[in-house]
Amino acid sequence: MARNRSSSSSLSSSSGKLRYCNPAYYLKRPKRLAMLLIVFVSVTLVVWDRQTLVREHEVELSKLNEEATQLRNLLEEIKNNPANVIGKIDHIKQAKQPPGNKAFAEDPIDIQRKQKVKDAMIHAWSSYEKYAWGQDELQPQTKNGVNSFGGLGATLIDALDTLYIMGLDEQFQRAREWIANSLDFNKSYDASVFETTIRVVGGLLSAYDLSGDKVFLEKARDIADRLLPAWNTRTGIPYNVINLAHGNPHNPSWTGGESILADSGTEQLELIALSQRTGDPKYRQRAEKVIVELNKTFPADGLLPIYISPDRGTPSYSTITFGAMGDSFYEYLLKVWIQGNKTSAVKPYRDMWETSMKGLLSLVRRSTPSSFTYICEKNGDSLIDKMDELACFAPGMIALGSSGYGPGDSEKFLSLAEELAWTCYNFYQSTPTKLAGENYFFRDGQDMSVGTSWNILRPETVESLFYLWRLTGNKTYKEWGWNIFQAFEKNSRIESGYVGLKDVNTGDKDNMMQSFFLAETLKYLYLLFSPTTVISLDEWVFNTEAHPLKIVTQRDGEISGRSDGHHRPNIRLRGRKGGRFIDDIRIH
Repeated sequence: MARNRSSSSSLSSSSGKLRYCNPAYYLKRPKRLAMLLIVFVSVTLVVWDRQTLVREHEVELSKLNEEATQLRNLLEEIKNNPANVIGKIDHIKQAKQPPGNKAFAEDPIDIQRKQKVKDAMIHAWSSYEKYAWGQDELQPQTKNGVNSFGGLGATLIDALDTLYIMGLDEQFQRAREWIANSLDFNKSYDASVFETTIRVVGGLLSAYDLSGDKVFLEKARDIADRLLPAWNTRTGIPYNVINLAHGNPHNPSWTGGESILADSGTEQLELIALSQRTGDPKYRQRAEKVIVELNKTFPADGLLPIYISPDRGTPSYSTITFGAMGDSFYEYLLKVWIQGNKTSAVKPYRDMWETSMKGLLSLVRRSTPSSFTYICEKNGDSLIDKMDELACFAPGMIALGSSGYGPGDSEKFLSLAEELAWTCYNFYQSTPTKLAGENYFFRDGQDMSVGTSWNILRPETVESLFYLWRLTGNKTYKEWGWNIFQAFEKNSRIESGYVGLKDVNTGDKDNMMQSFFLAETLKYLYLLFSPTTVISLDEWVFNTEAHPLKIVTQRDGEISGRSDGHHRPNIRLRGRKGGRFIDDIRIH
C-alpha cells in the first residue's frame, strides 16, 4: 500500500510538472505567459550580447595583431634606415583614428569644395607638365615655360608637398623622378638666397618630411651648401644674392649695398630643420647668428627698417613695413619659437616677436566711414596710410601667436587678427573682379582704394583665413575663402592653366602662373576645407612659402642637430618686456 501510494504520488507530481510545458496552461494564466516571455527575451539578449562581444573581441584582437605587425616592421625599418620612416608614420596614425571621430566627420559641402580645389590643382599642374615641364614657371597664354629662377624647376619643387597632401601620387612620383635624375644646381646663375631658401630648400625638406624619401634631403643639402657662402660677412647677416656655381655673394645694386630685412631674416626655419635632419649644426649656426646680431640693436618697439647693413649689423634709414621686404622677418620670430616646441631654448624669439607686436599696435589705424582696421607703413616719424596685400599674412600670424599670451592679451590680439582679416577680405570684395590688388591706400571718408591694381595669384589672405578657421572654428572664414576661390576660377582660369590679372578693375589677364599659386594659394584653400588633423598645427609649422615642416619632438633646453647635445641662442633682451603617431621619434 505504501508502495502504491508512493507510485501514485510520483505520477501526480510528474503530471504537475508537465503541465508547465502545456501552452493551454499559460493561455489561462496571462501574467505567467508575460513573465515567461520576459525571461525568454532576457536570456536571448544575454546570449546574443555575449556572442557579439566575443566576435568584436576577435575583430579587435585581429586589428591589434595587424598594428603590432606594422609596428614591428616599422621598428625594424627604423633600425635599418631611420630616414625613410617619417611618411609611413603619418599613415599609421591616420589608421588608428576611430571612424566616429568628430575630426574626421567631414561636412559634405567641405568635401565638395575640397574636391573643386583639388581639381584646380590638377588643372594647374597638368598644364605645367604639358607646357613647361622642368622649367621654373608656366606662361599659360603663350603655352611655354620660363626660367625665372635660373632653371631650378621652381614650380615643380614648390608643388611637391601640395601634390602629396592632396593624394596626387602619380604626379608626385613623376616629379620625384625628375628631381632624382634631372635636377642640377651647378648653374652659373645669380640666385636670390631668400627665394631659393623658401621655395627650393623649404619645398624639398617638406617633401622629405611627408614622404620620408631621402633623395629630397640630399638635394636640399646640396642647394643649401651652395647658399652658405652668402653668410660670410663681417656680422653674419647674409648677402641676398649668390652665384650657385661659383659663390661670389653680393647685394642687389638697387639696395645701395644693403641687405633686405625679410631676405636676411627668413631662412631660420629651413636651415634649423636641415640641421635637425642631417645632424650638421652649421646651417642652424648661420641662421641663428643673424638673429643674435639683429638683437644687438633691436629697437624698443621691435620694428626694423627694411634695409640692414651686412657690415655693421645696423638698420639704415628706410621704410618700416609688414608688407614687401619686411613681412616674413616677423613671421619667423614666431615660427622658430613654434618649431622649437615653445621651450625655454627658443623663448628669446618669442620675446622679440612680442616686442614687435607692441610696435605693430602703434601702426594700426581704422578707416572712415567703415572702420576697416589696417596696418600703416612708417618712414621716419611719418605714417603712410598704405597696406600691401602681402601684409595680409599678419592676421594669421597674430592669431597663431595669440595663444602664447595671458588671457587678456590673447583675446586682444585674436580680436585684432579677426579685424585685419575682415579688411583683407574686403580688399577682394571691393573690386569688380572680386580679386585683390597689390596694395591699398586709406583716405579719410573714403575707406580703401586700390593702389597698384595687379593681382598675381597671391596667397596671403587665404593663408590667414586658414589659420583663423583652425584656431577659432568660425565657418565664416571658410565662406570667405570659397568666395575668393570662385573669383580665381572666374577670372584667372584659362584652358592652359591659371594667370594673374594686370588690372583687378578691368580683368585684363597677364601671362604668368606663379609657382606660389600651387605651393601656397591652392594648398591653403585645400586645407581650409580639410579636417584639422590634416597637417595639424600641433605637429607641423609652415614656412613662408606654405611648406609644412615637421616639428621635431625635443625636451626643454634641447635642440637636435648640435654636436654638443644642447644649444641656446645667445640673445638677451636687455630688460625690455616684450598628420601623426610616434611623436618622440628623433630625426638625426
